[in-house]
Amino acid sequence: MLRVHFTAEDLLGVTFAPEPYPLVELALALVAWQRTDQQAVFGRWRGRLGRELPARVRPLFDLLGPDGDNPSFVEPPTHDFEEGLERVRAAAGTLTPEALRRTAGRAPGTPSWLRSLWGRDADAWDDLERALRAAHDAVLAPHWARVRQSFRADVAWRTRLMATHGIRAALASTHTAARWHGTAFEVGLPPDYEVRLDGRGLTLMPSAFWTGRPLLAAEGDGPPLLLYPAMTPLPLAAAEPAQGALDALLGRTRAAVLQSLVQQRTTSELARDLDISLPSVSEHTRTLRAAGLITTERDGKAVLHSVTGLGVDLLHSGT
Repeated sequence: MLRVHFTAEDLLGVTFAPEPYPLVELALALVAWQRTDQQAVFGRWRGRLGRELPARVRPLFDLLGPDGDNPSFVEPPTHDFEEGLERVRAAAGTLTPEALRRTAGRAPGTPSWLRSLWGRDADAWDDLERALRAAHDAVLAPHWARVRQSFRADVAWRTRLMATHGIRAALASTHTAARWHGTAFEVGLPPDYEVRLDGRGLTLMPSAFWTGRPLLAAEGDGPPLLLYPAMTPLPLAAAEPAQGALDALLGRTRAAVLQSLVQQRTTSELARDLDISLPSVSEHTRTLRAAGLITTERDGKAVLHSVTGLGVDLLHSGT
């Protein structure tokens, strides 16, 4: 379980990252490629990336596992990619034997390269830098405008949600398993991680690639970073400018699902009316439900979806 303990001061110190962090998104993109969830949204993207991924990127999978619980030195939260690479290399002297054992125990390959990294072998660190550059050029750089579009649309939505329903509602909407227990924000899914903010506040960053439960990265004395899935994942972010603010936030198909649910509909009816597959409908409704925009209930064998008051507000505002 993820558990984050807030004080009153921390609730006043919740902010958003000003931009997506390139190395954080790059790591999460490589993590997303290894995952098997949300196939209706990410399946085609995973297949294409698997064919296009350069061989020199492969060593990164010894560091980056599909659960997202990865060594933090390889994904520093910096705005500039080159600055981030400098911070990665500067971390060589800070890696602990305990971190090596933990990372090697999760790595799919042999631990020899990892031991060389932890041993500050120059060739191993050169290999790491080359792998990160190759991954950036193949995975992130061609789609960076869409990553930023996904980020900005989500921040606009959460900011509005905070203004109208408060910080608690904005954080609870980041995942279906998220909830509040007193002043603790909890997500009842592994891996286990608990932190007390103790007045540091919290920085939020929606990711266009991450598909799991919110992740927390805490380093030093600054505010920890909470990473969560953006409302519009990369495969749904349009390459061309969106037709409207709602499309920019949700993606065209997901916006159409929300608009259709002004009248209650079943999963099958949505699939038929919008000409999309049943698994795709399920992925879209799951995300809309997590954001508090729709509700879902069972009536016998039928699964019925309908828009909430918050969803109606979003449709009326167009943002």
